[in-house]
Amino acid sequence: MTWPSHLWIVRHGESLGNVAREAAMGGDLARIDIAHRDVDVPLSPLGREQARSVGAWFGAMAEDERPEHVLSSPYIRARETAELLVEGAGLAVREIVTDERLREKEFGVLDRLTTRGILEDYPEQAEFRRILGKFYHRPPGGESWCDVILRLRAMLDAVGLHYGGRRVLIVGHQVVVLCLRYIIERLDEAQILEIDRKSDVANCAVTQYRLAPTDDGEARLQLERYNFVAPMERRGTPVTAEPDAKSAAAG
Repeated sequence: MTWPSHLWIVRHGESLGNVAREAAMGGDLARIDIAHRDVDVPLSPLGREQARSVGAWFGAMAEDERPEHVLSSPYIRARETAELLVEGAGLAVREIVTDERLREKEFGVLDRLTTRGILEDYPEQAEFRRILGKFYHRPPGGESWCDVILRLRAMLDAVGLHYGGRRVLIVGHQVVVLCLRYIIERLDEAQILEIDRKSDVANCAVTQYRLAPTDDGEARLQLERYNFVAPMERRGTPVTAEPDAKSAAAG
């Protein structure tokens, strides 16, 4: 496979869905109260500030080190983040390419339920998830992590085909960031779930890879940064790490 020379993966900034989820969990509610369908949930004011801060970090790079191509999930919060990153960095990109394979993990019947709501409305799904684990559990009408990985493998093949040797920025969602790590680094279930257990992917956090030779002589993407939030901290922008509002089960 042909890889980009540089790859950055950024989770979207804080969204109104993230805020609604925190309110539901704090109030011990069964459902997350938000008017938008998930694809239309926009960034919060703080989320926009986070994206501008990270955009300024990209803009401070030498021109020949900055992203040349930008791909985004079609969800509004990801698109807004990508647009603010491009604007803040002054990137000379022709367009932000929307790729549906970068969309959020589908939660199906568990959509907008908190952990309490899942236990009340779908106790059998809570038990299936306990038995199978979050990596393999697929709620009715939804996706498992494996399903997300399958579509992301195809997306990465397309990135290699169209942007091999180029500098590429991808804007997506928490599970997308983790599943891309799983594919690129050839991790197994236990390894990626251990990474997930250690910390949530922060809003607008940067994961960064650079193409480099390996011991077997094959050039592969090597991880340089993960969950990198210094661009926000340096500008005094609050860092948040709430899962999305689709389900408090968070994947």
